[in-house]
Amino acid sequence: MNKNIKNLVLTIILAYVLSFYLPWWSVMIAAIISGFVIPLKKGAVFFIPFIAIALLWIIQSYILSSTNDFILAEKIATLLKLNGNSILLLLVTGIVGGLAAGISGIFGKQCSTLFK
Repeated sequence: MNKNIKNLVLTIILAYVLSFYLPWWSVMIAAIISGFVIPLKKGAVFFIPFIAIALLWIIQSYILSSTNDFILAEKIATLLKLNGNSILLLLVTGIVGGLAAGISGIFGKQCSTLFK
């Protein structure tokens, strides 16, 4: 299996499991651990954890929002000046989580390099 896919799967699994016990920043811990264990090269260091957590958060928020017909998501989207667009809110949610994970993935790679 490719290192990119291994890192992606490990990041998603760790983030999902840690989210039961820790707050939202557990995705950062998952990205640091996966970046440390499976170091990637060049742009993949940022983009693989970014994609993993963005997908995870978008899917989780879609599942949670679909249970109440996106009523709460539309209200929050209105508060955030997104014109009540709940799909745009899901994308913003994924981007925020992805940025946190991507930066943490870079940190995990740097820690891996430091300890070698």
